[in-house]
Amino acid sequence: MPSRSRPTIITDARYGTTLSVDARERRYLWTMAFRVVAFLAAVMSPLPWNVLLIAAAAFLPAIAVLLGNARDNSPAPVVGDDVVPDRPALGAGTVVPGEVDPEGGAR
Repeated sequence: MPSRSRPTIITDARYGTTLSVDARERRYLWTMAFRVVAFLAAVMSPLPWNVLLIAAAAFLPAIAVLLGNARDNSPAPVVGDDVVPDRPALGAGTVVPGEVDPEGGAR
């Protein structure tokens, strides 16, 4: 006899692996692009700002790797025992009198 399990609530489901990898790659590329911009801006900016931008350009690779490796660690959705989905019961069907033809047709 199959066990009756609770239905999965799709709105609480995790991202698929492919979508997660794509999002992490995009996040990594944006962070590294910001690093390049920060480095180029540091070359052209005056003294107090260029030190700050060079420091940002130095630390952004580590942050980009951390964000690129971060995955969805949220727990799987759990439906409580007190939550019962509203499902209408199937009623009794209408019986149609007739006979079955052995050759495959109905009379």
